[in-house]
Amino acid sequence: MAAVQQYRSVKTILPRTPQHWVGDGFHVHPVLGRHAFTAEVSPFLMLDYAVPKSFKPTRSRLGVGQHPHRGFETVTLAYQGEVEHADSAGNRGVIGAGDIQWMTAGRGIIHEEFHSTNFAKSGGTFEMVQLWVNLPKEHKMTAPRYQPIVAAETPTVPLRAVAAGEACAADEEVGKVRLISGALDGAVGPAKTFTPVSLWDVTLTTEGAPVELPVGDRDNVLLLVRKGAVVVGDDASARVGPQSLAILQKGG
Repeated sequence: MAAVQQYRSVKTILPRTPQHWVGDGFHVHPVLGRHAFTAEVSPFLMLDYAVPKSFKPTRSRLGVGQHPHRGFETVTLAYQGEVEHADSAGNRGVIGAGDIQWMTAGRGIIHEEFHSTNFAKSGGTFEMVQLWVNLPKEHKMTAPRYQPIVAAETPTVPLRAVAAGEACAADEEVGKVRLISGALDGAVGPAKTFTPVSLWDVTLTTEGAPVELPVGDRDNVLLLVRKGAVVVGDDASARVGPQSLAILQKGG
């Protein structure tokens, strides 16, 4: 007999949090709120989402000046605008729309993050997500590392409806998953990680289409909605709206 698929239920839905400024360049929702830095979301420590915001042209450097990190990794996803990075290990880089910056602080690093010089001069809409990932204790003192990942290096896997709906047929393509780390349908994200992390950027294109995303039975699973809304599982009340986050139950 075929195994019965076990689906995860929602443990907690974290509502949209008030925004605050990080430096003078990043106006973010601290998505995890009081759950940040807790075992409940391990190995994730913090998650900030800077929703689309318009910045006027300026000659000022908007962002955060030099500051230290140690023992974890910062992962920055740029959706609109550009982020310029520099650190004490000699790494420098600019990431733009669709690019990712995965920085391992390890035994210690000092870095800075600003709007890029070109973006500041021209102005425009800025949008980004930053995730902090804890390092396992055996890797806390690893050498710092910087991974700039451009959009073209991230494979995309189609999402297909698992059942027919009002707006789709079964097996119809109804979205896509961009793989930053982890594996899905034979594709593997380019980021090198110390902790097994699947970081997926999911886009759904057909309203009401049911899709499945396979995850490890023991994995902690967090689902951030940037825009729009999704229903998780069979419970219509488990609706996750924009800038909100679902923490799923373990198992399944």
